[in-house]
Amino acid sequence: MSDKKNMINVIDEFDYSTQGGAYNENFRKWRKKKDNIYAYSFEKNQNESVYIDGRGFIEKSAVEAEKNVLSRIFYQIGLAMLIWIAFDDVICRIIVFLLDICGVNIHTSFFSSMIYGGNIEMAAALIISALIKMTVPLVFLHFVFKLPRRAEIMQKMSDPKALIGAIAMTFIACTAVSIPTAYSSETKEFYEIFSGLDADVSVWTQKEFVVYTIFHVIILPIISELFFRGAMFNVLRQFGDLFAVVMTSLIAGLLTQDLHSMPAVILISLVASFGMLGSGTIFTAIAVNVVYKMYDLTLIIIENDHTSKMPLSRNIFMILALLAGVVMLAVYRKTASKNKKLKIAKYDSELSQGMRILHAAKTFPFSAVISLCLLSAIIKAVL
Repeated sequence: MSDKKNMINVIDEFDYSTQGGAYNENFRKWRKKKDNIYAYSFEKNQNESVYIDGRGFIEKSAVEAEKNVLSRIFYQIGLAMLIWIAFDDVICRIIVFLLDICGVNIHTSFFSSMIYGGNIEMAAALIISALIKMTVPLVFLHFVFKLPRRAEIMQKMSDPKALIGAIAMTFIACTAVSIPTAYSSETKEFYEIFSGLDADVSVWTQKEFVVYTIFHVIILPIISELFFRGAMFNVLRQFGDLFAVVMTSLIAGLLTQDLHSMPAVILISLVASFGMLGSGTIFTAIAVNVVYKMYDLTLIIIENDHTSKMPLSRNIFMILALLAGVVMLAVYRKTASKNKKLKIAKYDSELSQGMRILHAAKTFPFSAVISLCLLSAIIKAVL
């Protein structure tokens, strides 16, 4: 019999203490499926070697197995990102262009991310295009990785106080990133179009704007988090939570294809990820994203006031948001258990964190999509 002390089993060595029983059970089952090429599963007795004809005795390598799985995963993530970009930058605009030719009151340009036209047509086009560009990649990753529902979505709230801490950090982060700009140019343009349609009519009396706002502030964050903190995060966390946090946050930032909003999205994504890990549920990540969207929209509305009172109103709002975040954070730190620290599942291997990220970034088509996103962001910034 083999000496258990000499056995390496990456699945059993993973730290499962950060999540609940149902999640861990489903996550283990998914990783142990023999036909699952996206699960990092490696087992070896360090005292044994394998004989291969023409090569002699060789040592099976955990690093090699890890790299192979990383390549397969990021090949699919690259395709999902490509689908996102294709719908966002090309397919949806072609559809709008064809509808315009057919006489529908809706227009767009390949040099702008905004859609123009009638109230109903414009709101409907923006909602449908956003749904498609996020839902299709989400469904794609769901069926490719085949994670069980209880392993794909963290559901059980293990620490409700962590939700308060995450919301507090969101207010602080929003204030920090809003100094240069906290909102996306698309959202700002949309609000300005509606507010300029009739100077005597408030945007909130226009039902199309209200419907789009509800979608943008509530529905969109849910779909976004199911994609980043659901289908993607829980596949990547088998290489450690920190790796999953970093990669999903960078990908979220890159997919904005906007240098102005990229830092804000990355920072909010980091808060959402750590908030989810601390509380044990994806609901916290969704709440963080909803608060960010609400802060975003509120700041846009304030800055659209072209009177001399606007700078004062904006500064008061930002100060109040910051104070709310600081107070909530103080309450969280005071009420949280002193012995309870944020649990981060770690995975240590011969492949360092930096090398793991570099290997993922070099995987095609993931590497090509990174270049496309950065190129698009630079072009938008210059033009």
